[in-house]
Amino acid sequence: MDFLYTEEQRMLADSLRRLVDQAWTRPQRRAREAAGRLDEAAWGALAELGVLGLNIPQEAGGFGEVPASLLPVHLELGRGLVAEPVIPSAVMGAALIGACGEAARDRWLPGIASGERVVSVAYQEPGRRYQADPQGCRAMRAGSGWRLDGAKHLVWHGAAAHAWLVSARADDGATLLLAVPADVTGVRVTDTPTLDGARCARLDFDAVSLGADALLAQGAAADAALAQALQWGTAALCAQAAGAMERLLEITVDYLKTRKQFGQPLASFQALQHRLAEMLVARELALSMAYVAVAALTEPDAAQRRRMLASAKLETARAGRLVAQMAVQLHGGMGMTDELEVGDYFKRLTVADLLLGDSAEQLAVLEELA
Repeated sequence: MDFLYTEEQRMLADSLRRLVDQAWTRPQRRAREAAGRLDEAAWGALAELGVLGLNIPQEAGGFGEVPASLLPVHLELGRGLVAEPVIPSAVMGAALIGACGEAARDRWLPGIASGERVVSVAYQEPGRRYQADPQGCRAMRAGSGWRLDGAKHLVWHGAAAHAWLVSARADDGATLLLAVPADVTGVRVTDTPTLDGARCARLDFDAVSLGADALLAQGAAADAALAQALQWGTAALCAQAAGAMERLLEITVDYLKTRKQFGQPLASFQALQHRLAEMLVARELALSMAYVAVAALTEPDAAQRRRMLASAKLETARAGRLVAQMAVQLHGGMGMTDELEVGDYFKRLTVADLLLGDSAEQLAVLEELA
């Protein structure tokens, strides 16, 4: 994989950094968190810049960029702690729909690229941790359409979605993928904030009636589409975590240069310089693993692709814990307060470990593939 940005990628990254610096300052981020709903202006700005249609084909209203373009974009989103549903909708949702045939792509992808439609992948079920195969959520034939019953939880930005891409089990045991409009009758949505300022939702389906066109994929095709969505989401999440570490290291260095003890800046003390060096090594490792994760999306061998993504997610989580914990420690007592944004980055990196499979889950994948 080429580690150098193309001219287009560099221009997009620069433009995105300027936008994030202007529209995602700490007061603006915290105001959006307090509001608890999607900021339409911020979402529209991301769409206008092309972030939401980045990897969507041009014929579907996107830009048709290669998977490598995820890296510069999501590094910048991670630096700015952008909490909007870019990964759930524009990455995971678009990847899932893109694997479900021409009819689904024509119906859903233009709206996702323009920001007019927000979707979220609902695949996790209560009591089943990260298992992607549906069990308790069932779909059965009802006339020419479908009846959906069951529950999904931890649906990333589920309350902000205009539609959910729901995995369900058919009577014959096959996996179904259904597009469920958010305004359909029979769904109870329980929205909750997450540690890092984002949102998640529990969806309870009670005899939800869906038309025949709700079916996106079934059987092996549905399993493959869902796996693709999770893999693309993992790659983007690794890039965002690497971006967050980069910015957190900058904040910590600036603090140590400013804060004085015994008449000298803290940055002049050798012991603290060693800590910064450890943080720098961890950040570089995370960036390298983000490259590995993005490169995995074009790996033709399925087992090797899973191995690369699991390794990247595992090492990114380890690096994130080290960088976040050391940043708090180096800020001293102030690092534990809400006055500094170092805590915001700590929370985001903590949640990044848990999303889409925590470290224990990634170790299990690597053990399975060993």
